[in-house]
Amino acid sequence: MALDNIRLEVMKLLEKKVDSFVDKFLIPVDKIWQPTDFLPDSQNEDTFFDEVKELRELAKELPYDFWVVLVGDTITEEALPTYESWLMDVEGVNQHEDGKDNGWAKWVRYWSGEENRHGDVLNKYLYLSGRVNMIEVERTTQHLINDGFDIGTDRDPYKNFVYTSFQELATYVSHNRVAKMAKQYSNKSLSKMCKIIAGDEMRHHNAYSEFVRNIFEVDPSQMMIAFSDMMKKKIVMPAHFLRESGESIGTAFEEFSWSAQRIGVYTSQDYIDIMQKLIDRWEIDKIIDLTDEAEKARDFLMKLPARMQRISERLVIPEEVFEFKWVQPALVK
Repeated sequence: MALDNIRLEVMKLLEKKVDSFVDKFLIPVDKIWQPTDFLPDSQNEDTFFDEVKELRELAKELPYDFWVVLVGDTITEEALPTYESWLMDVEGVNQHEDGKDNGWAKWVRYWSGEENRHGDVLNKYLYLSGRVNMIEVERTTQHLINDGFDIGTDRDPYKNFVYTSFQELATYVSHNRVAKMAKQYSNKSLSKMCKIIAGDEMRHHNAYSEFVRNIFEVDPSQMMIAFSDMMKKKIVMPAHFLRESGESIGTAFEEFSWSAQRIGVYTSQDYIDIMQKLIDRWEIDKIIDLTDEAEKARDFLMKLPARMQRISERLVIPEEVFEFKWVQPALVK
């Protein structure tokens, strides 16, 4: 049986569990939070303008790099159409097969529905805050969707699930740290908003990690090799093509990353820690009946965190602050 056919058979096998995955890891529409829950009520004329005024006053206390990170996170979340279309193209995910979606297509749609709320609530917060240049934020978002992305997974479901397991945990770390920083600046409403987004990301991480764990049980060697391949390439962030208006693809991402590192929202150490957490969660050291190639892949994975730790210790974070079009320092002061 060809490699792709093996993956397809595994996806069909796991598809039988999709409904249980949806029930376990996702929340029904009428029970989950919505953006309006965390924003001033525009239908209430008695309180709306006072609530907006308070939101804007609290926003004045937040520093420049914080705004850069919050904008970058928002733009990343708003590029959801790219992520949904990419997942819908993964082997084993079929739309309208025999006149209906298969289980994996259902998962992608339901997951997308939950993720869509994140960019929605953050965008509205940025708009009401008055601290950012919204036209530039909107242009960057459109560019990011136009440009798409290449995360090195092709249509391989094994590699895609490694990527999403990693990336959902990374976004949890980022949103959770932003929540803590907002709380330190007494911005409890923004803190609560980012904290609940982080909670969604953790649920999603748990789901995709469970998919990988299930694959390890039925196709351990190929899953091990896929995990190793993704770590060799390094996990690129979904916003790695980030750019501002008039600039070329990817030019804003490095500066955005430096801002996140400077304030400790997402660092090279976090990357290493997430990698180690996945190795531990999937119990890579305990998996048996591997091929010789898969054993080499495991050996590479087990040694990689320590190797990357040594590299990370030599990293020098630039102190100079880049002036983004999204957030001009004069707006924040």
